[in-house]
Amino acid sequence: MADLTTDIQTIKGIGPQRAAALKKLGIETLRDLIAWFPRKYDDRRHSKRIADLVPGETACVTAMIASPPSVSHIRKGMDLVKVRAVDESGVLDLTFFNQTWLKNQLIQGETYVFYGRAEGNLLRKTMAAPIVEPENRKEFTGRIVPIYPLTAGVSQLVLSRSIRQGLDACAAILPDALPDEVRQAHHLCRIGFAYENIHFPEDEHALDLARRRLAFEELFFFSIGLQRLRSRRETVQVEPCKAVDMDVFYHALPFALTDAQRRCVEEALRDMCSGIPMNRLCQGDVGSGKTMVAAACIYFCVKNGRQAALMAPTEILARQHYHGLAPILERLGIRCALLTGSSPAKTKRSIAAQLAAGEIDFAIGTHALITGSVEYADLGLVVTDEQHRFGVAQRAALAAKGAHPHILVMSATPIPRTLALILYGDLEVSVIDRLPPGRRPVETYSVPGSYHPRVYNFIRKLASQGRQTYIVCPQVSESEEPADERKAVTAYAAMLQSQIFPDLRVAFVHGKMKAAEKDAVMTAFAAHETDILVATTVIEVGVDVPNAAVMVIENAERFGLSQLHQLRGRVGRGSHQSYCILISDNQNKETRQRLKVLTKTTDGFKVAEEDLRLRGPGDFFGQRQHGLPGLKVADIGCDTQLLKEAQLAAEDLLAQDPDLRLHPDTAARVAELFTQAADSLN
Repeated sequence: MADLTTDIQTIKGIGPQRAAALKKLGIETLRDLIAWFPRKYDDRRHSKRIADLVPGETACVTAMIASPPSVSHIRKGMDLVKVRAVDESGVLDLTFFNQTWLKNQLIQGETYVFYGRAEGNLLRKTMAAPIVEPENRKEFTGRIVPIYPLTAGVSQLVLSRSIRQGLDACAAILPDALPDEVRQAHHLCRIGFAYENIHFPEDEHALDLARRRLAFEELFFFSIGLQRLRSRRETVQVEPCKAVDMDVFYHALPFALTDAQRRCVEEALRDMCSGIPMNRLCQGDVGSGKTMVAAACIYFCVKNGRQAALMAPTEILARQHYHGLAPILERLGIRCALLTGSSPAKTKRSIAAQLAAGEIDFAIGTHALITGSVEYADLGLVVTDEQHRFGVAQRAALAAKGAHPHILVMSATPIPRTLALILYGDLEVSVIDRLPPGRRPVETYSVPGSYHPRVYNFIRKLASQGRQTYIVCPQVSESEEPADERKAVTAYAAMLQSQIFPDLRVAFVHGKMKAAEKDAVMTAFAAHETDILVATTVIEVGVDVPNAAVMVIENAERFGLSQLHQLRGRVGRGSHQSYCILISDNQNKETRQRLKVLTKTTDGFKVAEEDLRLRGPGDFFGQRQHGLPGLKVADIGCDTQLLKEAQLAAEDLLAQDPDLRLHPDTAARVAELFTQAADSLN
């Protein structure tokens, strides 16, 4: 009998070719398949008459084919099938792209159901590329239809049929890891009903029951895992740090810290003196001064006779931290070193030896800091920058280099407190909610694509004043075929260089480039060797370029608000007025509402709250791995009451059964979800 770890290729109806396509989505086992949840649903239960179709509205129509289909060859790779359908109220002209096989499948006189976007006017109704199926089959019409996230080579039809086969294969073996007493106390449906109706809902009520059960389960397991992480941390005792005269550090800075920065420093130092390892998240907008908070903690740690390490996600960011912090700290007698993957082998050996001997007090670097050969004499503080770029396992790997070191996590991604509790539930949270004086807000505008000539003229005007510009292209495609980010960025950069800005220096950078290439491009931009940098979101966490004053974001509707805010944070770092221009031709009401948020506020926390309200947390961090289990069904923006219920249920269960010995299925499921934090759970 199959179990949930069974390879999908062994499931009836899923052969090698389909299995290979599904694996591109990360679907390899039966569990992966049935847990590939829809991103939305279309209600296709009700048909409209042709005469009642509204242009721009998506609807179902049941109509009879009135004449034989015709095929037109437009150009290479483009064939059109056109056919006319009728009902008692009117005529509908249908067009299909590159589906020539429909010429023989759509039979004159037969009735079919068409689902698509209606166009035309009162007299002539049309529909392009609708879904079509015979009236008596109704696999994709006549019901609530799930819409799944896709990749190249996997269609909605393939995915839906594969999931149907997967559910049939595991109907008798689906384990219910949610304790029965919890399920009954919170009036939740059984697991089999939940999976069946999240994918193939009988009606709205069944879908609501399924969604509530699966959302509660996610939040419940998550709460248990986080409470266990927290309790393990709280039982560890370390020698408390002793008081240090911090005025020496403050007087060495070329500027005064803000009240918000001083408050965050005091919270962190209090943790370090408590006798329990600090585990604190310091979050604040780009430019709010998190690095100086970290520097204060590093000074405090070293003056207590221990070492500190700061890990950044990229070499260029590590070098930026080194050049910013080392001069200040070395004047205070702290020995600093930079260790990255590109450091010469001889330098790596020398730094490793000095760290092991305690001759270096503070190491700044990338993942090179956690390689097996690097050991520390007495690592007392671990600082990680841009935590959402790292997994919990990487944070744990650096922490494992010392005996329960204090941990400070810096994040420039403002996170609503409700979401922070989920993503960083094992951390205390400090917030820098004020920018340093002198920072000018970035002026933000949302414009349609017809403004391109004006935008280009504006870029040229600022270039004549010595300013630089970022232009960001999205790497998401509206079609089922993912766009090639290299092609989009390189083609756009080539067009700008040859046609728009032949007299300016245009460069490009994208995620498929090697790290050394990316660093070289960014370093050249920082040195003002280029005027315009065309990029994907790879620049979202990047080098500080105070001279960059314009951020242009193409197809802005394809990004989340928090991501747009992060990109905006790349400019406005110098003394010049800076600008962010959001270009979008998708000007529907929802898009206008979302982009308007950016034009009205530069407060990252307000932006994040609005992003969470509009989209939920599902894609709050895009495709990043933050090291804790992602929420596939639950929506923190909408499910706050359910979150409270789940947290209380988790507390009650752990109070009765702290080690989950009486609930082995629950323990196994929590451990599985927290695989990246396995060191903390084992």
